[in-house]
Amino acid sequence: MAQELSGIGVVGGGTMGGGIAHAFAAAGERVVVVEADASRARSTAGVIEGSLRRGSERGHVDDADAAIALVTVTEDREALAPSALVIEAVPEDPELKHAVLHTVEGVVSELAVVATNTSSISIDQLAGALEHRDRFLGMHFFNPVPASQLVELVRGAATSSASVDGARAFAERIGKETITVSDSPGFASSRLGVALGLEAIRMLDEGVASAADIDDAMVLGYRFPMGPLRLTDLVGLDVRLGIAEYLHERLGERFAPPALLRDKVARGELGKKTGRGFFDWSTS
Repeated sequence: MAQELSGIGVVGGGTMGGGIAHAFAAAGERVVVVEADASRARSTAGVIEGSLRRGSERGHVDDADAAIALVTVTEDREALAPSALVIEAVPEDPELKHAVLHTVEGVVSELAVVATNTSSISIDQLAGALEHRDRFLGMHFFNPVPASQLVELVRGAATSSASVDGARAFAERIGKETITVSDSPGFASSRLGVALGLEAIRMLDEGVASAADIDDAMVLGYRFPMGPLRLTDLVGLDVRLGIAEYLHERLGERFAPPALLRDKVARGELGKKTGRGFFDWSTS
């Protein structure tokens, strides 16, 4: 008898994976989050519970207790077996992602959709870890996941239309809008966003204007919801540097990381998560 698939699996419960779990649980979906070990699983469970309770206090989550009850955090990857969709959300390391995706494929049904939350790594490159490449695609969520509107669906050379349609349906269940792009370095969102962010960093380094004024130029002049430097702080300067290095390697000098970005990462000024980046977050 064919296995009935339901629920969402997430591998990696960091900022993005935890946010994805929050969004699906808040929408009434069962979620299994797999972490590397029991200690991380306990920590991630606490973070997701806290996030859902804060969402409830702000009126964004209808029933925090019900949503929390839908989330299982474990180190046992076999718990992913019944999932209809599994999203890999581990750090942006191709070798790590290959290993995780290979393990996931060995656990889940051949009917499950398998996705990666990578913001820049080639879908076709990552698909090399899989036998069933037709059911694999990118589902690029944005930080913070519960509040963001967009999911960027990235179609690899072997990705089937059914898999894209299935991923789109899952995204729509949690109130997201989707765009569909072909596999290309940085896809659409990261390529454009990083280009703008790197130029803003160069302008700051050249003394064109202050960080606040550069950001205000885009917020007030172009109606961006957030300026490129504040967004870089939110994403993480280390994350932005990694993406820039990847795009520089593949697309050329226009994505060369500015020295100021490298210097701040070297000093540990990674943005909001460390209290300082291009802005002071220590009191936030």
